[in-house]
Amino acid sequence: MLSRLTRLQAIVLCAVPVVALVATAVFAPLPFVIAQPGLTADVLGKNDGTAVITIEGAPVRKTSGQLRMTTIEATGPGTDVQFGTVWDSWFREDRAVMPRDAVYPSGDSTEEIEQHNTREMEKSQDTASEAALNYLGGDFDDVRVSLRLADVGGPSAGLFFALGVIDKLQGDGIGGDLTGGRTIAGTGTITPDGEVGPVGGVSLKTRAARRDGATVFLVPKAECKDARTDLPKGLRLVPVTDLKGAVNSLKALEKGDGVPSC
Repeated sequence: MLSRLTRLQAIVLCAVPVVALVATAVFAPLPFVIAQPGLTADVLGKNDGTAVITIEGAPVRKTSGQLRMTTIEATGPGTDVQFGTVWDSWFREDRAVMPRDAVYPSGDSTEEIEQHNTREMEKSQDTASEAALNYLGGDFDDVRVSLRLADVGGPSAGLFFALGVIDKLQGDGIGGDLTGGRTIAGTGTITPDGEVGPVGGVSLKTRAARRDGATVFLVPKAECKDARTDLPKGLRLVPVTDLKGAVNSLKALEKGDGVPSC
């Protein structure tokens, strides 16, 4: 005949499945992506020894200052992210925890995602060149622009590619640079008509920008609120909605005139 369980034995017996569940939660991979500030690249200069912007068919200006496009780095779609990493990242200002499906298309392989991001970057480069030449007008009809930026995917550098082309060909239009000698950073997609769109990850990109010496950050106006979150000291936000407005804001900064703010 079985004897009754003591209170201690009962507690131990009930605790076993709870401990097992906790252990599973701690060590099992979770459907999240961890993102952090990524590299920045000066589109007016070189990346991995190769000029980011190459222009043929028109004189190219010698520029000063920097126009730095910004990125975030995220764990890959095949990376196992565990509870401890999520917990630690959740409370850090230089990390972001995002659902995997919000970052990577569900069901796509790592290779398919990389190919997609590469296509988006190539499309962004073509669109940025078109937007810049549309802004500059008929004097640059025969200009050919090549854009190269290794190891970066997606469309978020569009605005800065376009600004880089404009600065190399025209500057501020009166002999100066769009940068005014500053290190300007930012992000934003662009259409052939020059409309600037949101990209995501802005609060991490502002950290990357300040880390690499930027004092001004051009941000799609729709993302002003996100950009203000944990904004690094010494970094000024300038909202933009289109390429013309971005150029005008840079010219105003150079002159010391007022510019929009978030």
